Amino acid sequence: MGVGAKFDSSSYSCGFSIGGVSVEVESGRAADLHWVDPLVPFLSATKEADIIIRIEWVSSLQNSSHRRLFDSGSVWRMYEADSGFVFDFRASTQGILPYKRLLVSSTFRRATLQMSEECFADGSHSPYPFEYPLDELLIMHRLTQEKAIELHGTGIVRQNGVANLFVGHSGAGKSTTTRFWTDIEDVEVLSDDRIIVRRDGDKTEEQIRRSARNDNGDEDRSALPNDHSAQNDKKHKMRMYGTPWHGEAMFASPNSAPLTRIFVLEHGHGNIITRLSSSQAVAELFARSFVPFHRHEYVDSALVFLEELVGSVPVYRYSFEPDQRAVEKIRHFND
Repeated sequence: MGVGAKFDSSSYSCGFSIGGVSVEVESGRAADLHWVDPLVPFLSATKEADIIIRIEWVSSLQNSSHRRLFDSGSVWRMYEADSGFVFDFRASTQGILPYKRLLVSSTFRRATLQMSEECFADGSHSPYPFEYPLDELLIMHRLTQEKAIELHGTGIVRQNGVANLFVGHSGAGKSTTTRFWTDIEDVEVLSDDRIIVRRDGDKTEEQIRRSARNDNGDEDRSALPNDHSAQNDKKHKMRMYGTPWHGEAMFASPNSAPLTRIFVLEHGHGNIITRLSSSQAVAELFARSFVPFHRHEYVDSALVFLEELVGSVPVYRYSFEPDQRAVEKIRHFND
């Protein structure tokens, strides 16, 4: 499926938004703006995108000579470059060299995505520049620059506005919980596997900062409102966003909702709900978060945000039995 908008006489542009992060993609080839199905609902017009990416085709890509920061053991590797980072992507069906490479600035605001002509020359594979996991890696790393985090969970919004986030490791019952809810009640499922949580309304603050940056990208603090620091001290409400990265139940919505409660799922007996202390909640959520662990500042930033999150939203441990009674327990639960 292809969706593209003309950018100028030699370039095409299209954008998408995930978890409050907007991305604008530019390429000289309209065919590059072909999107894998999970991303299509997240396509959107972008005016001042958080991330701007230019796609370019090169004859071939060689192995990176930069210092390796992380190796996924399968599809991608990450390296540290002089002015940012390099992500190399490989596939056994396309040889031993990278078939695409993302070169991105240290703030994850500007990037170039290089595609190898050599790897696609025989026409046996169709190039989808933003196929998984590149899209998730890009958003996950951008979130390290903002007050936001990606959590392993299912987000369920009831018609009365109550929005519950059920977090859990793989096999904890997220997709099962989602199916029970959709069988019993008309709910909106933002995702059955991965949810992004951020301050509610925080993008307005980020837009203020962006407009205050000078030509070098540095922040001109004289252009910020005088009460900016005071705004940062306020207790923020939280909002959860759907993502394209769904689980077994196949729910992936571009919508969002103010977050009411968080439940940490675990299999048990009796459907028991237990309020967690702040320290317990931070530990449980961190263990179920998607944080780039290769840089300590990213980890520290995630922990700081989680402390703010659990101070704003109640977090419970939910030891449940996998049947519809587990849903009824939540439906009639009051803090």
